[in-house]
Amino acid sequence: MSSFIHKIFTNRLSRLRICILFLLAMTALCLGLGLNKPVATKTVSATQGEALPPDALAGMTVALDPGHGGYDGGARARDSGLWEKEITLQIAQKVEEILKAHGAKVVLTRREDVDLCEGSTASLTRKRRDLQARVSIALEAKADVLLSIHLNEYRARGESGPQVFYQHGGDAGRLLSGVLQKAMIAELKPKRERAALAGDYFVLRSAIPSALVECGFISNAEEEKLLLTSDYQKQIGMALAKGLAEYRQLKQMQQPQAKEQP
Repeated sequence: MSSFIHKIFTNRLSRLRICILFLLAMTALCLGLGLNKPVATKTVSATQGEALPPDALAGMTVALDPGHGGYDGGARARDSGLWEKEITLQIAQKVEEILKAHGAKVVLTRREDVDLCEGSTASLTRKRRDLQARVSIALEAKADVLLSIHLNEYRARGESGPQVFYQHGGDAGRLLSGVLQKAMIAELKPKRERAALAGDYFVLRSAIPSALVECGFISNAEEEKLLLTSDYQKQIGMALAKGLAEYRQLKQMQQPQAKEQP
């Protein structure tokens, strides 16, 4: 009897050992497959907070146009009383610093409170000549992109948020504006998230991919205060730098596809 029980116990113990060995073998096999399997990595956009490489814009020429100037003051801030032309120049100079720090060559259409046309009487013709002079500077510099820096204003003081415009019908400007809009939302985190829109602006009508960047509303008390600070102006510069870096990557990705087409 004891011999029979011993035999049953031994058989069960043998089967248990076989099962354990089988499970260990399967575990080792799964681990081996897991080690050889490539790990999926998520591509993080340069507009989601990470640092931008110092050479991210190397070889890129950017024309920056501080909107208005001279006789043309633009809109006027409700609280500080500053003219748009003064603030756009401050912002453009901060943007220039950031873009240069990341390898870009930057050309400003003006560095002082001046307009770019002759004459003493404000008129539509004079304004048109002023805008044409700004475009000509970008063309002569062989700029890759033209960014015209502006500030928004509205009678309702609650309106806020940056917004980028492109010339209606311009595909290159549309792509550029969309990427810049996304970057400004990610970097500035405005209360109101706007979308890039088409418009009809003379300064955007050249062959250069162009965008008109409304950095915010100077009719909004809270946003006006931000727009006047050096730190926020640098944030705008970083947003535009990241947007330009992503824009260039997208254009480079499109080039091989264009070559493959007959």
